[in-house]
Amino acid sequence: MALDGRAQRQLSACPLCEAAEISRRYYEDELCWIADCTICAVPMVVWRAHDPAPGLEIKAALHERLALVADREFAAGEWYLDDHMRNIPDHYHAHARPPSFWRR
Repeated sequence: MALDGRAQRQLSACPLCEAAEISRRYYEDELCWIADCTICAVPMVVWRAHDPAPGLEIKAALHERLALVADREFAAGEWYLDDHMRNIPDHYHAHARPPSFWRR
């Protein structure tokens, strides 16, 4: 499916679609990539599709991959999943945050 000009501009303007390796990269595959968020410096999983709403199976797979990294980076289970997409609301991503992380 070809994208029109507006859709191409939106995708090229999305830093999550760009997937530049500008912070520590933990994992990547055809579904997602996981790296430190450049804003809050915690592990973040990013779905490769430019879409804010993955289905339940995809979301579970993304969260499972993030959990493997988060359990290694923090004490196992000493983190919580935050998928409130504050700064980039149109591309699904989720953060693994330590309990002491300031909630906005």
